[in-house]
Order: sequence, then C-alpha cells, then structure tokens
Amino acid sequence: MFEFANPDTLATIFAGLTALAIMLYAVLDGYDLGVGITLPMKNEAWRDTAIASIGPFWDANETWLVLGVGLLLVAFPKAHSAILEAFYLPATILLLGLILRGVAFDFRAKVHPEKKRLWDITFMTGSYIATLSQGFMLGVYIMGLEYTTASIIFGVFSALCVSAAYALIGNAWLILKTSGDIQKRAIYIAKRAGVLTFAGILAVCLINPLVNANVYQVWTTPPFAYFYAAIPLMCFTLFLAGYRALKMVDNGASDKEWLPFAITIAIFIGCFLGLALSFYPYVVPNSLTLYEAASAPESLSIIFAGTIIVVPIIILYTGFAYYAFRGKADGLRYY
Repeated sequence: MFEFANPDTLATIFAGLTALAIMLYAVLDGYDLGVGITLPMKNEAWRDTAIASIGPFWDANETWLVLGVGLLLVAFPKAHSAILEAFYLPATILLLGLILRGVAFDFRAKVHPEKKRLWDITFMTGSYIATLSQGFMLGVYIMGLEYTTASIIFGVFSALCVSAAYALIGNAWLILKTSGDIQKRAIYIAKRAGVLTFAGILAVCLINPLVNANVYQVWTTPPFAYFYAAIPLMCFTLFLAGYRALKMVDNGASDKEWLPFAITIAIFIGCFLGLALSFYPYVVPNSLTLYEAASAPESLSIIFAGTIIVVPIIILYTGFAYYAFRGKADGLRYY
C-alpha cells in the first residue's frame, strides 16, 4: 500500500512518530517520576494519596518509552546502534531504576504495614535512578555522545535539572489531583523545582549551539534564528505564568488547579520541539542524519502500515484511562 512512498517522506514521518513517542513519555511518565522522587516520606497518608494519583496511569505512561525505543530500532537502526553504544551503562541503570519502581509499587500494597515504608523508599530510589540517568543521557547527547570531562560535567548538571523538571511536573500533577496540606506541599516543591528547571533550559540554550555546529548554523540563520531566539523568552514567560498560577492556587483559587500542570506541559513541549528542531536533520549529533540512518523504504512501508493501527489504539486507551480516573485522588489513597 505504501511501497511507492518517497523514502525521505517515510523517514520524516517515522522521525516525527519517534519524537512524538519520546515527548509523550517525557510528559506523562515525567509526572509520575516526579511524584516518585518527591514522595512525602514523613506522612504515610500523603504517600498513599500521591501513589493513588498515579496508580491508574503509570504503566500506560511507560508504553511511550517502549514505543519510542522500538521505532528508533526498526526505523533508524544505525542511529539506534550509535546511541545505544554510547549509552549502554546509563541505559542499563535506567532500566534498573524502572524495575525497582515497578517492584516497589506492587509490593507496597501487599506487605505488612510496618514494611510499606521500606518499599516506598525503594520506589523513591528507583524514581531518582530513572530521572538522573535520563538527564545524564540527555546532557551527553547534547554534547555529541562523547565522554569528555566537559560532557560528563554537563551530563551531571543535566541530570539534576531534568530531575527538577520531573519534580516540577509531578507536583503540578499533585496540585491537580489532591487537596489540603499535601497540595500545599506540592505548591512549595513546584516553586523551587521551577528555578532549577529554568536554569537547565538556559544552560541548554547557551551550550547547545556552542558544541554543535549544525545547531549553531540553524540558530543563527534567518528566519529560523528568530524562532529559536524566542524559545528562552517563551520559557521565561511561561515560568512567570506558572509561578503566578501557583500563587493563585495557594491563595485558594480551586478553579485554577489545572493551570500549573497545563503550563508545565507547555514548557515541556516547547523545549522538546526546540531541541528536536535544532538537531534536524541529524539524529546522531553532527554525524548521522535521519535519512542516512533510516531503514530501507520497503521496510518502512511495512512498519508504517502497522504503526498507523497501533499508535491510535495506544492514544485511545490512554485517553480512556485518564477520563475514567478523572478527579481528585484523595479518596483512592489505598489504590
């Protein structure tokens, strides 16, 4: 059916689908990772409520990671090989963190009450491992997939900033899904996590064009230069709007509880699109374009036929889950 499609068009479509899957993973699994790394360890009832707020969704959220990595493997095998070669160790650590989260999530609901705190700590630990490893990989990717002193330092800084970003979106989610003192705590954490998140965005905007020649050319060549110059300004505006929204909710504006989460999603999407478009058409920085890395057109045509069936199904059941479990999570604390 798709055998006559232009090879470059197919490569672009799959690049867009892969980027979409990774972006949705960063947003959706990002908030439940953020809930995990900021679990209120001093209050068991709050921990139950926080876990309940992500309970119906977190498995489905991780589906996007599987889809993104799967699409990268089958559609861009050369890029998958190059990226995985650079990330064997951090990717393994990431998987260990995700495994810890999964085990802890199930065990905390089945063990004796006095042992539940141990599994909550394990859940938090797994969440930290996952966020820090993802942030480190992002930093090294921006630095060109090379392990130098500078790239490792930036990778560590990126790990902290990505963890802060996940804490921001996770607590914005808790503001939406909880009430009372736990919501107040979420507002407090979101305000502080936003500062480090903004610092990370500024650092990427400054360093990315300096270490990647293609990015520098894109960012300094009109008319796209004006678009990329607007990204830090847009982020600054959104952060100001988010801080104002947090203050409104803190002052009792219950009809604005959705706003911090919506603004944080907009920040995530804007930063992701800016980063992805900066590297285009490279999928491996400065060395391999998505057209060079793409599978044969015949293979992409077959994969595309399956993808247009699978992706809408994932979107539908994910949307249904969020609709079915809408509302506050306070009454579901023993999920």
